Amino acid sequence: MNSKYQFYGTFMFLLALILTSCQSTGVNKTGSEYMPDMAHSVAYEANTYGYYYHNRWGTEDDLHKMVQPRKPIGGTIARGMAGMAHEGRGIAYTANGSVPYYYGNSEEERTRATAEVINNPFPISKGSLEKGKALYNIQCAICHGEKADGAGYLVRDDGGKYPVQPAILTSDDFIASSNGRYYHAIMYGKNLMGGYSDKLSYEERWYVIQYIRSLQAASKKLEYSEKANNFNTTDTPYSVIAAKLASSPKGDVAVVATDSIVVDHTHDAKSHH
Repeated sequence: MNSKYQFYGTFMFLLALILTSCQSTGVNKTGSEYMPDMAHSVAYEANTYGYYYHNRWGTEDDLHKMVQPRKPIGGTIARGMAGMAHEGRGIAYTANGSVPYYYGNSEEERTRATAEVINNPFPISKGSLEKGKALYNIQCAICHGEKADGAGYLVRDDGGKYPVQPAILTSDDFIASSNGRYYHAIMYGKNLMGGYSDKLSYEERWYVIQYIRSLQAASKKLEYSEKANNFNTTDTPYSVIAAKLASSPKGDVAVVATDSIVVDHTHDAKSHH
């Protein structure tokens, strides 16, 4: 008898323990949690309002004040914005594609960008042309062709999988076009070509444009290299920048070194859009 009562007593105790341990959930109630800190962070996280009463850093009011966005420190700029040399001052940076572009996706804005974005802010160098060639062959050559003649793989091979003729970048019309026409097309696309702003960083876009210019120059038997440029007046050879550095007093020439490429910020400010 004693063992029987002992069994029933143990059973009822366990049943009561289970029933009291279980709690129903609701909209704002999770019920019982075995390890609540796995579901609720007890850490203070900036810009995230997630108060949990088991925290160790303050009250709900404290959290509300702590997570409010702060104003940036005066004189600072957001990461990636250093591609624009404000007031002629060069800033060392690693390009990440977030430099602002002040033109919208419309024909009116395309016309404005074509008229205003003139100079390439990066000098022509061996490194920039090599990078530009690699990027062009990956992103552009499949349609525009490795020689920029509009005879890419999709148009040329197997009877042409892409019936629409891509732009012939070595034509006189494109050779005469400003750098802004190319940059805007890279940002937003044109006709059946989509935009490449998510595939090419700020720096890379300009390298691709440089390489296109080198193909155009080659088609006209002109020189476009780090040593000399008799193709246009908007892109500066590296040798010119190096000469400025060698002959000018420190601080007179605003330049930036990035990936062994020197960026000339003595150009017209419009080129930095």
